Amino acid sequence: MTTASPAAIADVLGGASAVTILCHVRPDADTIGSGLALGLALTTRGLDVEVSYPGPESLPVALRDLPGVRGLLVEPDALKGHDVTVSVDAAGPDRLGDLAAVFEGAVTSVVVDHHMSNGGFGDLDFVDPDADCTAVLVLRLIDELDVPLNADIATCLYAGLATDTGSFKWARPDSFRVAARLLDSGVDGRRWSRALFDTHPFSWLSMVAGVLASATFIPKAADGAGLVYAVVDHDAMVGMSWEESESIIDIVRTTAGAEIAAVFKEIEPASWTVSLRSKASVDLVPIARALGGGGHRHASGYSDIGSAQEVVDRLVGLL
Repeated sequence: MTTASPAAIADVLGGASAVTILCHVRPDADTIGSGLALGLALTTRGLDVEVSYPGPESLPVALRDLPGVRGLLVEPDALKGHDVTVSVDAAGPDRLGDLAAVFEGAVTSVVVDHHMSNGGFGDLDFVDPDADCTAVLVLRLIDELDVPLNADIATCLYAGLATDTGSFKWARPDSFRVAARLLDSGVDGRRWSRALFDTHPFSWLSMVAGVLASATFIPKAADGAGLVYAVVDHDAMVGMSWEESESIIDIVRTTAGAEIAAVFKEIEPASWTVSLRSKASVDLVPIARALGGGGHRHASGYSDIGSAQEVVDRLVGLL
């Protein structure tokens, strides 16, 4: 992969009359925030912009009030598919789901991402694994486009930055500087911290209680680094949004003595998505890749098929 410079990508975007921006499946704050921020910036330059993400999951409740959702976000079947198309925060074309065909059909395709496992799949690839999130890469593009930050653009970027750094718990120093700049641009940090991290439906409490009651700790796993895992079976997943199930990993990972945390989520009978987190010493990328997935050094994931015991045993067998 040859990484394109922000200036080169800004030239392409700035020279277009219309741009399509694609976010990844099971949209989180970084992909949606990055897509909307870039879209809002481009509209200030007079471009026709559309932003979308593939189904079947709906947009998380916490993200539905982000600036641009009501003006830029369109349903997948309503996409025009402009000549210049940008993928944001997708580590590979598979993460674009059914919209991968839209990306591949563009005259010029652009990838903006921060996942270590991203080998590049666009005509222009801006991939920086040293960035804490894709939002900070989009900010570089916006600066190259010479678009001033306003509160709406900054809010979308802040959502991606705050969530992908775990509310800044594992942020690099530069991310704090970016956060200060975004807050200075008008972001309501208190409001968005509550919305993104501290708001759940009442039913979430009983779901978490049941899942955590069955959590398992294997202190000898990973050469003594320790593994803690929890299983969210299909019955528990019914009626629960995917982002609510994803939040469990942030509770499980707090276990003292466990370097690695995993949450197995049965999205359909015998069909699982697995979230992995590590604290300091274990690189999760090779583990996730061995199981068909990918991600970051300390935050990765993959999909699997089988019974709960089978999918758990496959992971434990690798550690």
